[in-house]
Amino acid sequence: MRKAVWTSLVVLLTAGLIAAGAGYFYWKSFEDTPQYSLALLFDAARRDDNAAVAELIDSDAVVDSFVPQVTAKAFELYGRGLPPQLAGVLSSIAAPMMPAIKQRAHDELPRLIRKETEKFGDVPFAAMVLGADRYLDIKVEGDTATVRAKASNHTFDVEMRRNGKRWQIVGVRDDALAQRIAETIGQQLMKAAKEGDLKRAGESLGIENFQEMLRQTEEIFR
Repeated sequence: MRKAVWTSLVVLLTAGLIAAGAGYFYWKSFEDTPQYSLALLFDAARRDDNAAVAELIDSDAVVDSFVPQVTAKAFELYGRGLPPQLAGVLSSIAAPMMPAIKQRAHDELPRLIRKETEKFGDVPFAAMVLGADRYLDIKVEGDTATVRAKASNHTFDVEMRRNGKRWQIVGVRDDALAQRIAETIGQQLMKAAKEGDLKRAGESLGIENFQEMLRQTEEIFR
């Protein structure tokens, strides 16, 4: 009888060790995946760990990828009805505004991450990793990955690139944010033009020769 009990205990212990080992290696297999790095990012943002967030986002690359979205939205908002061939001309004239647009996008990035983090509430870290396939469409090609939300009403997409054992966000697409930045800058410029204080408007946006830029734009519309 004792021998049977002992044998059963050994079998149960062995099965438990095997299950624990399998679970450990299964979990370890996620550590070099995009969803693991995203979960790390959301967890760090939730804890206001700015250093950890900075390691998981290439902010310069994100801003560089986001600026064309803002300029496209600006043209869509304020250049509606213009011939397509004028887009390149206007882009060259508006080139001095790029630093202002980049700075605005850079300032908005932390708020965007916090907004996305809030959607996970108190979801445990492990659940974010293991359940990522339920709410994210993740496609990996070599050392790059695209991550899109499966929700049809969600416009937040990211591009990621492998960086050692982790993945960094190097690009973000968010139509709502691009439109908000374009509208904000456009409203600033229109308000300044209405008040006649173009010099102050240029200084507030970090644009030199702002009046010359407006003069060139006016010539296009004549």
